[in-house]
Amino acid sequence: MSSLSFSHTVTERFLRYVTIDTQSDPESPSSPSTEKQKDLGRVLAAELKAMGVEDAHLDDFGYVYGTIPANTEKKVPVICFCSHMDTSPDVTGKDVKPQVVKNYRGGDIVLPGDTSQVIRFAEHPALKSQIGNDIITTDGTTLLGADNKAGVAEIMDAAHFFLTNPDVKHGTIKILFTPDEEIGRGVDNVDLKKLGADFGYTMDGESAGCVEDETFSADGATITINGVSAHPGYAKGKMEHAIKIAAAIIERLPKEGCSPETTSGKQGFLHPIGIEGALEQATLSFIVRDFTEEGLKEKEVLLETIVKDVMKDYPRSTYKFEVREQYRNMKQVIDRHPHVLEYAIEAIRRAGLRPMRTAIRGGTDGSRLSFMGLPCPNIFAGEHAFHSRLEWVSRQDMEKAVQTIVHLAMIWEERA
Repeated sequence: MSSLSFSHTVTERFLRYVTIDTQSDPESPSSPSTEKQKDLGRVLAAELKAMGVEDAHLDDFGYVYGTIPANTEKKVPVICFCSHMDTSPDVTGKDVKPQVVKNYRGGDIVLPGDTSQVIRFAEHPALKSQIGNDIITTDGTTLLGADNKAGVAEIMDAAHFFLTNPDVKHGTIKILFTPDEEIGRGVDNVDLKKLGADFGYTMDGESAGCVEDETFSADGATITINGVSAHPGYAKGKMEHAIKIAAAIIERLPKEGCSPETTSGKQGFLHPIGIEGALEQATLSFIVRDFTEEGLKEKEVLLETIVKDVMKDYPRSTYKFEVREQYRNMKQVIDRHPHVLEYAIEAIRRAGLRPMRTAIRGGTDGSRLSFMGLPCPNIFAGEHAFHSRLEWVSRQDMEKAVQTIVHLAMIWEERA
């Protein structure tokens, strides 16, 4: 249990940050994908500067960098704490109106801006551990943005702690806030040389106490169908409709065991995320997920087999099947640096929590950072029901995340 004295600022920061719209846009080619992400970046850089982080700045690509200098004579590896500033394109993040349900006593939480939106106790088992805590939600008309502004606020509060408690020994700490994580481009333009870290931690996980060293491996697949056009009044025996071919492919996907809605744990899936086109040409977009590269390959072979089978009914049409790598399971890298995970587990324990080592059915910036040379497991931020209007986080979980960051930096110094 922590013997340090904390005067937390994390909740006040979080409530301010979520009101800034930072939704990313997968259709935009720019970096960052939306300029409004820089609105939060400017706030964070200014607040870090005001704290005393002299090199804090927002760059042209929307990244915020900062350094808390070491205050020890030991030679300590440089560690980085990272969170993303953008929110999911799935649900609007404009005009977020957070509410705090103080001293939660259990039961359902009806959201006041849209009473059809209810955080049901029976459907959110994590609420069982929140009795007596302060739960932060939206009014039900937007997402909350705890994914990942909880992590942002936690890192900011930890920075504030270090700078106001110089007697707490630590090595050099790097801060990194990224744009566009939600659309898979969170580290496209990160400058790792400028960052100068040896190891990192993303603060982007769910339940308090969780630490994650394993993610999905991920690919994207695109199927382009070239059909045969003909005048609809004279199309018999001639027309081969690209949209109908695409629909037939979707219809033949496995109904069980290979889709997000029918899988859990270590099971992967094929997931169509887009369909567009006209009579002559249609495009299907998929994400492919599995914890192993062998599993990815199996699912991609399955998908193309389905396509080939459908195309037999359309002999004059053609298709193009393309696969592109997105990210890989960070476990391949983290396993080569076991102390990075061990220190995180010990920090969680010192914060008074029971550590839980889990796998992410998704990815984080840390997935790609790990393969770019910055081993980077993921630590809980307290966020729940992310990418939805029912998103929530508790004040107490965010405070425990701050304490975990502080203990983690101290452990790196102790063991140097």
